[in-house]
Amino acid sequence: MAGIKFEIIEQIAVLSESQKGWQKEVNLISWNDREPKYDIRDWSPDHEKMGKGVTLTKEEWQTLKNL
Repeated sequence: MAGIKFEIIEQIAVLSESQKGWQKEVNLISWNDREPKYDIRDWSPDHEKMGKGVTLTKEEWQTLKNL
């Protein structure tokens, strides 16, 4: 995505994989050099392309895990 810088800090889990090889992943990602957030979204096999997703703060992630 043009203009968006990201760094995958930690790959946590692969939730599923499509027939085309895209994977729905849970990762800890730093977006635009900011504090890392938990992220759930689809990724192409080379991590060059991504689908829409959701980012969660550490507190939101903990709440979700506790449900």
